[in-house]
Amino acid sequence: MSVRILALETATEACSVAVLAGSAMYRRFEVRPRAHLRLLLPMVESVLTEAELDLGDLDAIAFGCGPGGFTGLRIAAGAAQGLALGARLPVIPVSNLAALAASTMRDTTARKVIVCQDARMGEVYWGTFDRGADDLPVASGPERVGPPEAVSVAGSDWLGAGSGWLAYPQLHVGFAGVIETNPRWPDAADVAAIALGELQAGRVLAPELAAPTYIRNNVTY
Repeated sequence: MSVRILALETATEACSVAVLAGSAMYRRFEVRPRAHLRLLLPMVESVLTEAELDLGDLDAIAFGCGPGGFTGLRIAAGAAQGLALGARLPVIPVSNLAALAASTMRDTTARKVIVCQDARMGEVYWGTFDRGADDLPVASGPERVGPPEAVSVAGSDWLGAGSGWLAYPQLHVGFAGVIETNPRWPDAADVAAIALGELQAGRVLAPELAAPTYIRNNVTY
């Protein structure tokens, strides 16, 4: 029987839901700032209907756990927790930065990706990732938040991804790698792809433990 994972992602201006069922991926994605609470559950219903699944048919529910906007992270974590409790399913938190790296690696040949997301307040969330054996990202350092001037990496051949590169041009100073010109948003489809490996490795949580990862204490929407 194939693995079936529902994934939710609401950390940024984009709201997305995906169902991974075996080799098939069913997806809904909209860039609608501050509309996530209204959009999310209808998206869940729509994508499950397309996949011809009920919540009880799933193996787990994954969610983008952060870093990102306070309200958006709470929406995804809360929805994942509520749905998982009702269906008696485990939850799988997935880094939003890792999801962005996964999207970049899926669409490019990059071996190393540095993700910088605009964290507002003059800062960026950032993390570095290597391409793993399964073509999914493997973190090569801790995820951090700080001023753009503090972002640095060793070596070369890095591909820069995320909204921070356009929001803070000073990131480009002293950075020798190639920068994506079109910022990406975290996508539930990539959350689901990463969650599959977590589920297979047994790295799941009870639904009551679903919680966002903020990285910093002062948060914005």
